[in-house]
Amino acid sequence: ALSGAEAVNALRPFYFAVHPDFFGQHPREREVNENSLKRLNGYLEKLQKPGSDGIRPTTLTFYVRDTKTMSDGQADLLSSGFRPVSFTLQTKDVLSTVMNVLASCSLPVEHMKRLLERSEVSKGPAEILFYRPIRWDKSYYTFTGFRDPEQELQQARRVEPTLESNPEALINLQGHTVVFADQSGMNASGHVMLGSMDVHHQWAKLFLQLPGYRSLQQQTDWLKERISDLLGGTQVVHMEKLGLVQNMAEHYSTVSTFHKHLMSRRLHLHPRSLYGLTMVLENDRSTPSLHEMGHFIIPTTCDPPKLQVFLQSHAAEARQRTLLRNQLQVEEEAMLKSCLQTLSLRSLSKEPSVSSTQMIQCCSRLVQLHPPLLQGLHICVSHFYSVMQDGDLCVPWDWKN
Repeated sequence: ALSGAEAVNALRPFYFAVHPDFFGQHPREREVNENSLKRLNGYLEKLQKPGSDGIRPTTLTFYVRDTKTMSDGQADLLSSGFRPVSFTLQTKDVLSTVMNVLASCSLPVEHMKRLLERSEVSKGPAEILFYRPIRWDKSYYTFTGFRDPEQELQQARRVEPTLESNPEALINLQGHTVVFADQSGMNASGHVMLGSMDVHHQWAKLFLQLPGYRSLQQQTDWLKERISDLLGGTQVVHMEKLGLVQNMAEHYSTVSTFHKHLMSRRLHLHPRSLYGLTMVLENDRSTPSLHEMGHFIIPTTCDPPKLQVFLQSHAAEARQRTLLRNQLQVEEEAMLKSCLQTLSLRSLSKEPSVSSTQMIQCCSRLVQLHPPLLQGLHICVSHFYSVMQDGDLCVPWDWKN
């Protein structure tokens, strides 16, 4: 029931809260809002074209600013004055869509009454862009008390946020391995994870929390040493599964539970009888097993006497498989270097689920075939064909000619 012009007018409070020009100091939020606005714009334009019944539901995420009246002395609160909002558009007309957007972002809808009355007698042109810069007279901000976007944008451009902008927090990062992941924190390997969906002030907060994470890591390492003493020198290790990342808190909880379970029953193992062997703890497993690569897979709540019998009866086989694994890893590393040099690849890696045997076979066949089009590419050996967003080329280890 709304024309394009009326929809623009109705969404002004929304544009004022999410427009990318207001997020110059926050490039992550700016990019998210910019992309979501383009998608919202496309959704609204499709609604005004014939045959709009087939439009698919669209999920959008916006960082919404706090647009309440603020004094000049509080202008710096912009860094924390926003909140993430996600919602799905399934509406079939412009009016319902506008109402849905405003309501989802907790923005006022009182002004819609006047537009609804006007819409019954006024039908504007449909081909009006919904995403456009806001240019209001300076007197508007003086009268309403809202912040001037042009003034905020100028202030934002003076300070571009970078990790060097918080040197005190960065001191805590020294000595750590940093990885980009889906969430921020510390993983079970002790690496600092920076969430790709988080914004820079959330990273800075994580840096300040790193001493606490290190303390948790030290407690976990101490428990692993105690477990090793109780189990004849067997070491608890952590192996990342494909698509699953265990954070340090979860890993500590798993190790602590297993340690308490061991302490409940006295074991009789020679202090170094199982030295050199490794085990992985799993919460969702009921029986112990020996992996083909030589490490034990042990349930967190495994009965201690049964665990002792299992470890002692499978120790010899575990040592043989561990020796084979080490030999395969040496062969894999040599074959990987050969493949990199022969094919002039930029990089060559593999998914965690690809074994050394599979990687060796894949690299050997690539060297024999010597495909010239791979030169300069980033290759990741996986179980499927794909081109990733950053340009990595995924090929299955058992690729076909």
